[in-house]
Amino acid sequence: MSKNINPSSFKSEIEGDSTDLFVLENKAGIKIYFTNYGQRIVALHTPDKNGNMEDIVLGCNTLEGYGKPGTGYFGATIGRYANRIAAGKFSLDGVTYTLAQNNGTNNLHGGNKGFDSVVWDADMVNDQEIQFSRTSPDGEEGFPGNLTVKVRYALTDSNELQIFYEATTDKKTIVNLTHHSFFNLKGEGNGNIESHLIEINADHYTPVDENLIPTGALSSVVGTPMDFRVQKSIGQDINENFNQLDLAGGYDHNYVLNSNPTNTDSLTFAARVIEPESGRTMEVYTNEPGIQFYSGNFMDGSVQSKNGNAYVKRGAFCLETQHFPNSPNQDSFPSTVLNPGEKYTSVCVYKFGIVE
Repeated sequence: MSKNINPSSFKSEIEGDSTDLFVLENKAGIKIYFTNYGQRIVALHTPDKNGNMEDIVLGCNTLEGYGKPGTGYFGATIGRYANRIAAGKFSLDGVTYTLAQNNGTNNLHGGNKGFDSVVWDADMVNDQEIQFSRTSPDGEEGFPGNLTVKVRYALTDSNELQIFYEATTDKKTIVNLTHHSFFNLKGEGNGNIESHLIEINADHYTPVDENLIPTGALSSVVGTPMDFRVQKSIGQDINENFNQLDLAGGYDHNYVLNSNPTNTDSLTFAARVIEPESGRTMEVYTNEPGIQFYSGNFMDGSVQSKNGNAYVKRGAFCLETQHFPNSPNQDSFPSTVLNPGEKYTSVCVYKFGIVE
């Protein structure tokens, strides 16, 4: 087990549901620790170029830690709707649904008690695979329909963490699920991520207004600090005098992925990150139309790492595969509507490696 994590610190009961800690491990020694509270990845150990293992995701040593301010969405599955919905409202077939305004006037990541804050049923399929399931009842956090969700995580011997989402509903609804690990490939709590090199396979992004809600436009990245089509450091342009960076305090934007499936599963290459010092790399593949790149702008050092260091500003990055923010209120965006009789499916793959 991880030297910083005691399994007994995750054995508890929340509103009658039991919580626990679960571990996946592959032949390369990569280990991923999950709790069924929020389907959170608590720790993820990968090797550097010298074979040294390091925990590369932010998190807490205890279950109670996730209730403290600033731990937010560390490592969690996000739903029912990942990202922001303007004014906490959307309409389906003439009926307006009102959601919590838990991010200024926006609804963010499912509301006050989203999928990150509930206990899931867990099924350890084998040493390298686990599945979580739950039915979100009709009206939970204001969303319509009984939504039955299954999320399967598989850690392959090719060092891929494969995430498969499925959902069905008995009433017309909206759904947009994602994974929200905060990554630092130097190791969690080991400074900021501005020296990480990143490439994002997107010619366009969705610019936002002062509430970080997309304006509805698809803007070209060409000639702007938003351009990651060619690998560059996260910090290279992050402090440029550019309206979109000013609004978000850095990067917190949805990128419109170029559609170019790269393997037999018809997944699109979305992003690649390299940490030069450790040599660790991470690639992201998905069937989703977008990916949210967040550069940890709102972190402030008030939360301690599992090693006892502070999680400083820009101490992690997130790459969240998704449909676009506020899609229910933007007819021009890909639809997030799910009807009875249909199945929502989404795939995200994080592939870990080292620089060759």
